[in-house]
Amino acid sequence: MAWDFVRDHWRDGIEILILAIAIYQIFRAFRATRGARILVGLVVILVAITLLLRLFEFEVITWLVTRAAILLVFAVPIIFQPELRNALAKLGSSRLFSFSNKSQLDFLEVFEDSVVALSKKRIGALFAIERDITLKPYEETGVMLNADFSPELSMTVFFPKSPLHDGGMVISNKKVTSAACVFPVSQRELADRSIGLRHRAAIGVTEESDCVAVAVSEETGAISICMDGHLERNLGEEKFRTRMAEIFLATDDNNEKGVSKEPDPKDRVAASGDRDLVSD
Repeated sequence: MAWDFVRDHWRDGIEILILAIAIYQIFRAFRATRGARILVGLVVILVAITLLLRLFEFEVITWLVTRAAILLVFAVPIIFQPELRNALAKLGSSRLFSFSNKSQLDFLEVFEDSVVALSKKRIGALFAIERDITLKPYEETGVMLNADFSPELSMTVFFPKSPLHDGGMVISNKKVTSAACVFPVSQRELADRSIGLRHRAAIGVTEESDCVAVAVSEETGAISICMDGHLERNLGEEKFRTRMAEIFLATDDNNEKGVSKEPDPKDRVAASGDRDLVSD
C-alpha cells in the first residue's frame, strides 16, 4: 500500500522539494532589501484576493485579476530589478580567484600592511579587490592609474584633501587600475544607522559583484571587510589579516599545492604593536 502511494505520488514530492528550494532562495535574495516589503505586500494582496474570489465567486473581479496577472509578469522584473541583477551576477560568478603563487602572496601582505597603516593614522579609505566579475564600469567613473600597488600610493591617494581621496580604489591583478571611483551605495535597510556612506558603498559594490571591499573609518580607524553585501566591522589587526587569509588563501587548489590557509607569520612584514586597533 505504501509502495503504491510512493509510486503514484513521487513526482509530487519532487515538485514540493523544488518549490521549497526556490522559495528559500528567493527569501535569501530578497532578505534585508527594499524589495522584501514589496514582495510581502504582493503576496498578502494575492492571497487575500484569491480567498475572496473563492469565497464569494465574483466573476467580474476574477476576470480582471486574471488579466492583471499578465501585466504583473512584466512588472516584476522592473520592480525587483536590483535584486534580480544581483542574483544573476552571483549565479554567473565562480570563486576561483586566489592568491596562489609567491608574488600574489606578497601583494596580499603589502595590502594588509597598507590598510593597517591607514587605520593607525585614521585615514579613511575604500578598496575593491576584483575577482571574477569585472569592476570596469566602476573603474571608468574614477581616474585611471594602472599602477603597481604600494603603501605609499594608497597613503597618497587617500590622504585628506588629496584630489583622489574621495571615492574608492579598484585593484585588479595586483594593480591599482583606478582611484576616486564611484561605487553604488547600498539601498538596503540597515539596522545600524551609524554605518556611513563609505561603508554603504562597500556593501553596494559587493552586492553588485563578487569583489571584496575593505573600508577604513576616518573617525575611529576601524577596519571593515565586506563580501556579498555582508559587512564585518571593527576588525583588529590580527583578525583582519586572518580574515584576508581565509578569503584569499583557503582554497582547495592551495591545499593541494601545499600552501597553508593562513600566511606564515615569518613571511609577513611585522606591524608595530599586537593589540587590536579598535576595542570590541
